[in-house]
Amino acid sequence: MINLPVNVRRVAVIIGIFVLVFIVLEFNRRLEELNMLHQQNELARTQATQAVQTQYALETAVAYANSTAAVEEWARTDGHYIQDGDLPVVPVGEPGSAPILSVTPVPVPTPMQKWEVWWDLFFGE
Repeated sequence: MINLPVNVRRVAVIIGIFVLVFIVLEFNRRLEELNMLHQQNELARTQATQAVQTQYALETAVAYANSTAAVEEWARTDGHYIQDGDLPVVPVGEPGSAPILSVTPVPVPTPMQKWEVWWDLFFGE
């Protein structure tokens, strides 16, 4: 028989170490994937909770808009309607007094510098 200088036990230990290293690397990769999926799950839960809360808020707003209280509030504030029994008040000036003129100031244009004109020509809004 041929005498081999390689010990079978040493080869088995080296192969075992390589297999163990690959197992540890695969375990680490799976743990990272688990952490990433957990973060995505938390994000999805947060977004779902926000969507449900938005839905509840919109349903509440729709229910209020369909109520008579909302119609009455709009009629009195924006519609300028009065209810039976209300006394409408119309402000009028004193007889013989000069009307108050409200003068709106005319804005003074600011002169633009040349580079601002060119900037607006090329990158204008």
